Amino acid sequence: MAYNHLPTEELQALDAAHHMHPFTDGNALNKKGARVITSAKGVTITDSDGKEILDAMAGLWCVNIGYGRDELADVAARQMRQLPYYNTFFQTTHVPAIELAKKLSQLVPGDLNHVFFNGSGSDANDTNIRMVRHYWALKGKPDKKTIIARWNGYHGSTVGAASLGGMKGMHAQGGLPIPDIAHIDQPDWWSEGGEQSPHAFGLERARQLEAKINELGEDKVAAFIAEPIQGAGGVIIPPESYWPEIQRICDKYEILLIADEVICGFGRTGQWFGSQTMGIRPDIMTIAKGLSSGYAPIGGSVVSDEIASVINSGEFNHGYTYSAHPVAAAVALENLRILEEEKIVEHAGKVAAPYLAGKWAELADHPLVGEAKIKGLMGSIALTPDAASRAAFAAGAGVVGLMCRDRCFANGLVMRHVGDRMIISPPLIITHQDIDTLIERATKSLDETYAAVKAEGLLSAA
Repeated sequence: MAYNHLPTEELQALDAAHHMHPFTDGNALNKKGARVITSAKGVTITDSDGKEILDAMAGLWCVNIGYGRDELADVAARQMRQLPYYNTFFQTTHVPAIELAKKLSQLVPGDLNHVFFNGSGSDANDTNIRMVRHYWALKGKPDKKTIIARWNGYHGSTVGAASLGGMKGMHAQGGLPIPDIAHIDQPDWWSEGGEQSPHAFGLERARQLEAKINELGEDKVAAFIAEPIQGAGGVIIPPESYWPEIQRICDKYEILLIADEVICGFGRTGQWFGSQTMGIRPDIMTIAKGLSSGYAPIGGSVVSDEIASVINSGEFNHGYTYSAHPVAAAVALENLRILEEEKIVEHAGKVAAPYLAGKWAELADHPLVGEAKIKGLMGSIALTPDAASRAAFAAGAGVVGLMCRDRCFANGLVMRHVGDRMIISPPLIITHQDIDTLIERATKSLDETYAAVKAEGLLSAA
């Protein structure tokens, strides 16, 4: 369905006058004018000028079933008419919350059979901070409250979640991190591995967790949180040696393992959850994004039988107005039905991912690319002036990446840049034909970026 709207310039002016954007230099954007998206279908978004753009980021890693599924709109409308809102405080519940919690307990691996719902991944990770600290206090270990995370990890934007995350630019604003949060280095072999083999580097980075636990004292450490594959940090796929060692350390020291599945969950890595792909057994799983394919805001902390039994032994003084919002829960249930019945996760893992992996690997031959990595439908390419030495650009991180991102948009492709990494995370429904289009537009954008980089004298290494 098409809707008449104001001319693009008027929409941009209104946006500049009243709308504050996330993670944005507001003055710079207002001078340039925001891109106005007006409709979407399948893997394609359309802007206010009618230009169609292949969305290889699935919104913000979230539109797993693709755009334009009327079933989710119909479910939302029915639920709004029947029960548009009620809370789950005061010893009450409702059918969508009950059904969604039950369904998640069937999908999530291991004994993660209990869900604390909220509105987003950020909310869920704030919940995790309070939950793990309260858990250990109830077990008679109130000093066991430090949570270890990773530099360049991302766990959300609230004060607590941003503290867990290791984005130093975020920590520089607002007095972060909060107390009792510690960080270790990320398993990014391309940027930080030096002369080590990927295997040795993965072990070294994992063993930083053990060193940090021993430094702080096992009796002080509550949990370790990490994304199975770092998303916003640049799609950092750890060496195969990394996660087995992390699991061994958490088991040895009685440290809760929190898998932040906000991006990796619900099919993104080719299986239902990144924890399955990476072979780990989390005690808590953070979920959001693909839970509803972004059609409604909802998230949750999925916890083990052990944690739930301890937390449920008394009152947990925590919650949100929109915890298990009935419309969001109903939409999430319908999204999970579609993912399951249409075998979209299987399509992602067995059809789309292998084809994309083959095409993606070919990008490593481009003179501007040093590494092309992919797992499931999460991919990254590292831009470099010298692939052999894995060099950074002398111009500074992100200069070339931003140039490439702008060329991608000009060529009808959403491909995000994180520094000088270009990353993708397309809808799970992406077809071979869509992938061919993606690669064609990505290659054209790389070619144009390379030409511009050479013309501007930016090919020198740092």
